[in-house]
Amino acid sequence: MDNLSDALKKLKITAVDSTADSLEGCLDCLLQALAQNNTETSEKIQKSGILQVFASLLTTQSSCTAKVANIIAEVAKNEFMRNPCVEAGLIPPLVQLLNCKDQEVLLQTGRALGNICYDSHILQSQLINMGVIPTLVKLLGIHCQNSALTEMCLVAFGNLAELESSKEQFAYTNIAEELVKLFKKQIEHDKKEMIFEVLAPLAENDIIKLQLVEAGLVECLLEIVQKTVDSDKDDDISELKTASDLMVLLLLGDESMQKLFEGGKGSVFQKVLLWIPSNSHQLQLAGALAIANFARNDGNCIHMVDNGIVQKLMDLLDRHVEDGNVTVQHAALSALRNLAIPVVNKSKMLSAGVAKAVLKFLKSEMPPVQFKLLGTLRMLIDAQAEAAEQLGKNVKLVERLVEWCEAKDHAGVMGESNRLLSALIRHSKSKDVIRTIVQSGGIKHLVTMATSEHVIMQNEALVALALIAALELATAEKDLESAQLVQILHRLLSDERSAPEIKYNSMVLICALMGSELLHKEVQSLAFLDVVSKLRSHENKTVAQQASLTEQRLAVES
Repeated sequence: MDNLSDALKKLKITAVDSTADSLEGCLDCLLQALAQNNTETSEKIQKSGILQVFASLLTTQSSCTAKVANIIAEVAKNEFMRNPCVEAGLIPPLVQLLNCKDQEVLLQTGRALGNICYDSHILQSQLINMGVIPTLVKLLGIHCQNSALTEMCLVAFGNLAELESSKEQFAYTNIAEELVKLFKKQIEHDKKEMIFEVLAPLAENDIIKLQLVEAGLVECLLEIVQKTVDSDKDDDISELKTASDLMVLLLLGDESMQKLFEGGKGSVFQKVLLWIPSNSHQLQLAGALAIANFARNDGNCIHMVDNGIVQKLMDLLDRHVEDGNVTVQHAALSALRNLAIPVVNKSKMLSAGVAKAVLKFLKSEMPPVQFKLLGTLRMLIDAQAEAAEQLGKNVKLVERLVEWCEAKDHAGVMGESNRLLSALIRHSKSKDVIRTIVQSGGIKHLVTMATSEHVIMQNEALVALALIAALELATAEKDLESAQLVQILHRLLSDERSAPEIKYNSMVLICALMGSELLHKEVQSLAFLDVVSKLRSHENKTVAQQASLTEQRLAVES
């Protein structure tokens, strides 16, 4: 190690006034010492104060520049050296060096910057602000034949692409074109994986999604799927997953999705349809997710339902009823839920037997599946009185809904169960449905739903409760009393923060409850008249009118 100390001393002198030969000798000595014991050598370099010397050596490019950058890259492998490198002012001259033409200098400079900024979002953001992204993209294009440089650029992109601010900069370069070009040339699995790791975070940006589609990435992905679908090699299975996942990600952008749908005639859309009946769970999953993404537009949904997609999804669900693949169940239900949104599709899907197919998953214990199942049924019965009545009289379904209304660990499932319970009443307006819900213990959940933090859910609950009071009050009155509905309505009307529609529906409900002697007494025991008379001057005319009517009713009945 004496050689090292000598080299460090000599470097301080030679950096100021020396020949390139002696400087090179000192640098070689440091590189050798780093190769033997990186940590110990790095500590000595830090103590020697030589890092500041490196900053000045980098500003004047010479035959030694690559070696200086290499030493910085080596010492910055140690976490304790990264801050000293920043403090020594090494980042600006290194960034400048990315504009040079020497490939070895470029390679070592890229490594040095990558190691200094490793795992630091602050430093990576600094690099982005210094404009390294367009420079690196340009380098990738110029030096695509140099595999070491290509790899360096990919590692840098992989790190930088995680930051949101980088995506905006990437979107203004031709990164999509360069990556697709590079991808097409790759044979090795590892290299493809490296490119995939850059593509995935970049493809989260809608502008870049479209650029990737236009650059022909989709065709590459479809080719990989075709080549790997029947293989049982680990590398192929991994490539199939990555390619199909990336394909689904590209469809999350509205423009890229529409471009690939091409009015239902797109070759990509047609190929994705073939994934659904495939024997590969990965392709079934990607196919169903792709359909769910294509189904984010009413026109697409109508076209797909008219062209038989529903049967394909039901067949897929059928294959996964017993001990099925949960992710496939979830994806297929997501697709059906989205397809059921346009009004014209609801009756077609009900006639095709979708509700029956979905009900097979009532016994599922998986919250994501439960959540999508509930959402699909709720979409299907919207304004479909007959279907709502049929499902609302299904005791097994209603009992399961009541059970899920108590799923406190899964807020999404709990919310959707409440909403479906309310929807069954609102869309069927059926006494039989109300009786089934009362017998299954569902009333208390509808009353609790009226106190939800979401106005839309409060409103749905109040409308359902008003229908119960109008159609089947005698059956429900005891449950409404024990759930403290009257007190809750008093609170909603007194609360200044309650939305106008909540106040309106609460008053409608109060009037309907007067038909029950039990609940009428409760209304009288609370000072409803005071609260309601204040609402006669409410800024919302509908609320003010309803307040007058309610006040008259309360006065007459008191």
